[in-house]
Amino acid sequence: MDGMTLVLFLVGLVLLIVGAEALVRGASRLAAVVGISPLVIGLTIVAFGTSAPELAVSVASSLAGQADLAIGNVVGSNIFNILLILGLSALVAPLIVSQQLVRFDVPLMIGVSVLVFLFALDGSIGRLEGVVLFAGVVTYTAFLIIQSRRESNKAVQQEYEQEYRAGPGGPAQTLLNLALIVAGLGMLVVGSRWLVDGAIAVARALGVDEVVIGLTIVAGGTSLPEVATSVMASIRGERDIAVGNAVGSNIFNLLSVLGLTAIVPPEGVAVASSVLAFDMPVMLVVAIACLPVFFTGYKIARWEGLVFLAYYVAYTLYLIFDATQHALLPAFSAVMLAFVLPITVLTLAVTVFRQMRALRLSKRA
Repeated sequence: MDGMTLVLFLVGLVLLIVGAEALVRGASRLAAVVGISPLVIGLTIVAFGTSAPELAVSVASSLAGQADLAIGNVVGSNIFNILLILGLSALVAPLIVSQQLVRFDVPLMIGVSVLVFLFALDGSIGRLEGVVLFAGVVTYTAFLIIQSRRESNKAVQQEYEQEYRAGPGGPAQTLLNLALIVAGLGMLVVGSRWLVDGAIAVARALGVDEVVIGLTIVAGGTSLPEVATSVMASIRGERDIAVGNAVGSNIFNLLSVLGLTAIVPPEGVAVASSVLAFDMPVMLVVAIACLPVFFTGYKIARWEGLVFLAYYVAYTLYLIFDATQHALLPAFSAVMLAFVLPITVLTLAVTVFRQMRALRLSKRA
């Protein structure tokens, strides 16, 4: 691997992030000019925009015949979003979880994760299954729009008004918005190509499977917009946005990114046996773990954020040890299975039991 390949890899990553930001800003302001509700803009265009890097990389990988990179990017991004992004955000400040998120969005994320796992059991996600997933994101978006029309919170409306209607209008502003959209799309296309080519070169130079590169480096890189959004929201005190961004991004990754990735090639997209045996189950367990954690007082405490971070570090170490067949792999796996996982399950069970008991006592009082 030469130095130019590494430079193109890094430049591609920067282009993805900048391109996604330009696309979101241009499309949001253009939609506001033509009279689309600011809240609908935030719930749809911005949500799609933060998943644009994952979409660009996965589709480009699928077209290039690099199915491992495409699947690894989606699965790795979803694990990254929950364990690392929410972990970091909760360390900044305990995160508030809305009841709607617990009652609808998190169960939906779990349900979609189960559906994707079932689709992948035969070793691939076919074109028809991709159509089903993409139809799901269309339905989900329509539901968000319908819900937004019932929004009566003036403070939220004003927030979006300030964000998306700021600045002068007129033809010049419209042309600028169109230029941002075109530039953003161009940067996403070029950046995804360079990032994929660089990731493949890095994998070959290190002797590591492309799926591992997709699960770690590429997944983390394409999730940087979500990192910035959630952490900054937590710092600003908008802690419900931090949680909603991570959960919403996971739903879009599975329905939109993976759906389109499977639709593009006629034969669908193959799922590596290692991903099916380990990484997808981890993604599913992480999604399920959100429900009891979120349910306990409708917040994510700092210690829960620390647990999320610790698990992401452990997951990454396992991938590295397994890829390199490190001598520590058997001992590391034994410790995780015999001690860490049972203790975590027990802690979650006790926490949920205490919360339910406290709720019953409060009702009696």
